[in-house]
Amino acid sequence: MSRVFPDLMPELPDINLPERPKLAHNITHFARALRKAGLPIGPGRVAEAITAVQAAGFTSKQDFYWVLHACFVSKPEHRTVFDQVFRLFWRNPQYLEHMMAMMLPAIRGVQEERAASPAEKRAAEALLDGMQPEEQADEAPQDDGTEIDIDASMTMSAEERFKTLDFELMSTEETARAKRMLERLKLPVKPIKSRRRQAVAHGPRPDWRRSLRNAMRQGGELRDMARADHRQRWPNLVVLCDISGSMSQYSRVILHFLHAVSNAKGEGWAKVHAFTFGTRLTNITRHLKQRDVDAALKSAGAEAQDWEGGTRIGQCLHEFNRDWSRRVLGQGAVVLLITDGLDRDDPDQLEHEMKRLQLSSRRLIWLNPLLRWDGFAPKARGIQAMLPHVDSFRAGHSVASIEELAQIISRPEDVGEKARLLQMMS
Repeated sequence: MSRVFPDLMPELPDINLPERPKLAHNITHFARALRKAGLPIGPGRVAEAITAVQAAGFTSKQDFYWVLHACFVSKPEHRTVFDQVFRLFWRNPQYLEHMMAMMLPAIRGVQEERAASPAEKRAAEALLDGMQPEEQADEAPQDDGTEIDIDASMTMSAEERFKTLDFELMSTEETARAKRMLERLKLPVKPIKSRRRQAVAHGPRPDWRRSLRNAMRQGGELRDMARADHRQRWPNLVVLCDISGSMSQYSRVILHFLHAVSNAKGEGWAKVHAFTFGTRLTNITRHLKQRDVDAALKSAGAEAQDWEGGTRIGQCLHEFNRDWSRRVLGQGAVVLLITDGLDRDDPDQLEHEMKRLQLSSRRLIWLNPLLRWDGFAPKARGIQAMLPHVDSFRAGHSVASIEELAQIISRPEDVGEKARLLQMMS
């Protein structure tokens, strides 16, 4: 197994394996840390891991690593987190100091200071579990009575900095905080004028039919002119969310937000339809109707079998345009397309399906997490095929970007970054 994934188990000094009386306790604590770091581990897996280690023995570090790896890792994206937690918990006697060094860069640990990756940050946070380092108090500057005046008028508050933080770089606690903020966020929409008319006392248009009916009841004498105005109706919101490997972290947070929009009362949307796509298209609308967000996303994840897999944007849009377009886009729906546009299929098919989608929708808004980079350029073939056929092109990587979406979703004149990027393509 070590030859298959050589990068997951770097060569380090031999580990001090636990004594047999404490084996079950240590594996249980290790499993709790993995769960806090984001791995779906329950009591059943813990019991299986203890039994497997007892059967395989724990005298070899290679066997011990891969036995736990087989019990706790079920997806490729879990390998990095498992490796970090394993290395910190089992291999290094000073793992707590090392974790504090990653969580607080000002404190020196057993390794050189460097920026922690998202997996390392979540692993360290899971093992610390709310503990505060004692060194933090020791290194705090002493108050010598000198007053320092700081002009903070141009600085950004902590909450504003958090809102601009990338979803991919958030720790487990930060992700939970971002979800709570998005639950309170509203997504308002303006009503659409219908072709049908309704009676209004002081409407802008005369209602000739009603006026003539009233006149027939009064012997043919037209006394008062009835007035009418167009009825107002609310559009549908249709969301197409990419759940491929490169979009998984963003999709989880955005679907959490869409669950809140689906269950909001009096927000104006007639209906909210949600679809996920990776290698195939999946309708998860009925799952988002559940009141409990965890149960809703769990059932949606079970329905979408291609979660964190490959990407076939053109084929999935073809399925949507063929099977669902007339059902959900017939009343002037607003479409949110959430994807990074990295597609390796035929760009001509993708362009054709994007053109059909734009013509069928009232407004097509594309949220792309890649716009978080200042030097982003539409170099990928998929992005070049999709960009001309959207009404607005915006980032979708942070709480601030979702707040901006709520502000512009009812502005037909907003194009986001589309004009600038089209100029780069020409």
